[in-house]
Amino acid sequence: MKKGLKFIGVLGLASVLFYACDQKSTENQTATATESAAGSGDYKIAYVYTDSVINKYDYFIKKSEELTEKGKKFEGDLQSRARGFEQEVSNFQQSGGNMTPNQQRAKQEELMKKEQNLVTYRDNLMQELSVDEANLYNEVYEKVQTYLKGYAEAEGLDLVLSYTRGGSVWYGKESLDVTKSVIDGLNKEYGKAPVDTAK
Repeated sequence: MKKGLKFIGVLGLASVLFYACDQKSTENQTATATESAAGSGDYKIAYVYTDSVINKYDYFIKKSEELTEKGKKFEGDLQSRARGFEQEVSNFQQSGGNMTPNQQRAKQEELMKKEQNLVTYRDNLMQELSVDEANLYNEVYEKVQTYLKGYAEAEGLDLVLSYTRGGSVWYGKESLDVTKSVIDGLNKEYGKAPVDTAK
């Protein structure tokens, strides 16, 4: 019986030692992995104020102005059509009494159709401007992202963060802010780009 207890005691001690050694080995592996990740050198990080980069990017400014002009033309055209329609309605109200009931009904249907066409035309213009705006933002983001990749490589940066109000970055040292440098670089690159005369 005592031999049996001793044997169980030896087994228990061996289990404890094996577990302790295994635990130590796991801790050493974790520590080594952490040290190797940190030991490969500190990461070089910078950030940019996203809104500033976009709003001060000459390409975005130029394209936004073109989009604004397009919107003004659409608005002018729409107002002109609306005034024409209002005039037609006013004329009908003044001279409708001289028409037969069938003529009045036909004119009312014609005016209703014109009003519906005007609303559809307005909606199409708004949709077109909305698509143009979305395309512009996509294009600008792609240009900025492409530029930042080259910028990061040239500056030896491992990570460039986007700093926006309410975003995931709440604080960054001022020395990590490369916004002005990025804006200057983007505008310099845009200034060198060939002018698109096709438009």
